[in-house]
Amino acid sequence: MHLKSLEINGFKSFAKKSVLSFNAPISSIVGPNGSGKSNVAEAFRFVLGEQSIKNMRGKRGEDLIFGGTTTIAKQNRASVRVVFDNSDKKLPIDFDEVIIERIVHRDGVNDYFINGSAVRLRDVHELLASA
Repeated sequence: MHLKSLEINGFKSFAKKSVLSFNAPISSIVGPNGSGKSNVAEAFRFVLGEQSIKNMRGKRGEDLIFGGTTTIAKQNRASVRVVFDNSDKKLPIDFDEVIIERIVHRDGVNDYFINGSAVRLRDVHELLASA
């Protein structure tokens, strides 16, 4: 099992959909201060079920959603999707590719999905713990 990609849309500083592909054995994220490097790490923690908004440098769920600029409107939701290659079946699910997605809405409601099917946070945790 290995990480294939991370898709971020409306999460913190990512107003538009951004896809980070991890094709090489070693990947790094570099950039100047304020460019959103730590937001990538927080997006990964978010999609895997982090419950402490404080650990993601926020106070409320809506702090994780892109707040808008003078030229780009604020978003109503944020979504993060992580894609794992599961061809070696390390995750006990009958898919060669496992997609875990989390969506937070401005009202604070969170939705979780595994391969497009709505699930509970507990289901995400159980799947990852079984790897």
